[in-house]
Amino acid sequence: MSVNPAVEALKQVLPADQLHLQGTDEFNKLNASYLSALEAEILPAAIVLVKTTEDVSTFLKTIKPFVTSRQTAFAIRGAGQQPLPGCANIQGGITLDLTLLRGVELDIDTGIVSICAGERWGAVYEKLSHHGLGVTGSRSAKGGIGGLALAGGLSFFSTREGFICDNVVTYEIVLASGEVVKCSADDNTDLYKSLRGGGNNFGIVTKYHMKTFKQGPFWGGSVFYYPPSFPDQIDALVHHLNDAQVETHVMISLFFAAQFGAALGLNQLYYTRDVENPPILDPFAKVQPQLEQYNSMRMINLKDAADEQASMSASGIRVAYANTTVKADAATLKAAAEKFTARLDTVKDCKGIVFSLTFQPYPVSLLEKCLSAGGNVTGLTGSSGPLVSILVLMNWENKEDDSKVLGVARGLLEAIDEDAKASGQAVPYKYLNYALDFQDPIGSYGAENKLLLQNILKLETSELILLMLENASL
Repeated sequence: MSVNPAVEALKQVLPADQLHLQGTDEFNKLNASYLSALEAEILPAAIVLVKTTEDVSTFLKTIKPFVTSRQTAFAIRGAGQQPLPGCANIQGGITLDLTLLRGVELDIDTGIVSICAGERWGAVYEKLSHHGLGVTGSRSAKGGIGGLALAGGLSFFSTREGFICDNVVTYEIVLASGEVVKCSADDNTDLYKSLRGGGNNFGIVTKYHMKTFKQGPFWGGSVFYYPPSFPDQIDALVHHLNDAQVETHVMISLFFAAQFGAALGLNQLYYTRDVENPPILDPFAKVQPQLEQYNSMRMINLKDAADEQASMSASGIRVAYANTTVKADAATLKAAAEKFTARLDTVKDCKGIVFSLTFQPYPVSLLEKCLSAGGNVTGLTGSSGPLVSILVLMNWENKEDDSKVLGVARGLLEAIDEDAKASGQAVPYKYLNYALDFQDPIGSYGAENKLLLQNILKLETSELILLMLENASL
């Protein structure tokens, strides 16, 4: 694959400061800025920075003949926070970087916030805070707009408002032809539904129009405690899910961190109204014994809550996620925790390792939103819940440990899935942004939704994006 003709063509239509070739200082800076070193190790021939929707359209129109003739290929990068190698970068091709496509505009009359694809959620929250508003966005201020608003996405407010993608009322998208269209529950409805969970498979989304709501300070933070209490926390989580209030957001984790040299439990707890010490969170907030010096429960605003989450995640090292979903069954979750603990010795010697198991609830109130305002393609419904997402997260330093760490994660997830299937607690759904390369998130949406996505792919993208996605899930 020779990208030189494509690069030369792009030089003719883009300013010099928007096209950076491999080996230049700006290229090295941009390519090193991914969340995971696994993604940053991929070296495209060039990185193209776009600042407007028109730039994106120009890029697609210019590069199309070179892609269809297989002289080059390209990838799309938003904030670069998804760690799966190759999802936002491409070896030897051209990476289209959206990080300069900035802007947050609020329509006070409609309550709709318009967010350009290069923004991060921290900037959105800062803008909305001046108006006493919130939006269903990332729990991390560093999170990008696109990955979450196209794949599903959990928010502090998801119990009440649904997945992040279910709160997008209109997408502005550039199709493979370079045409700019908008899609919503009323216009281009099949494309709209496909974008809500289908990822960036259908073009390049440049702007997201989202619902806002009144939001003031709320109660939230983190509680650290010792692993023997984790089974009781699982019982509390399942009980909580079966009697959930829409204002709560709860995550419980078990993790090993090399810096501590030990395993710990972690509860991340939120009650999204102006109520101090809400009793419904007591089973998680008052777990004993806990590390009181690390307890951060307090009244907090949305931006500060997202900043705290961002501070707990490392970047620039090796990062990977894998996930599955099960029914809210205590025995299944306890068995998953036991399998996780049994594998810790295998990875403890990996330099800089953080190896964690997190249970994130999908309450019925969240799942019911999957069918609202045009629906999404995840295949989830209220009748399937309550459910629990099981996330395995890994950070480590050395490339020579890749096969060990990733192999342990795969074996753990496969064992959890096998156990859940045997006990009748398995759920097909795999969250797209947490999926590792051995998983099939699009297939987990069900045959009907996968067929819809494939048909939309053929209709909207033509050969251009099909070639770009020849190794993707669809």
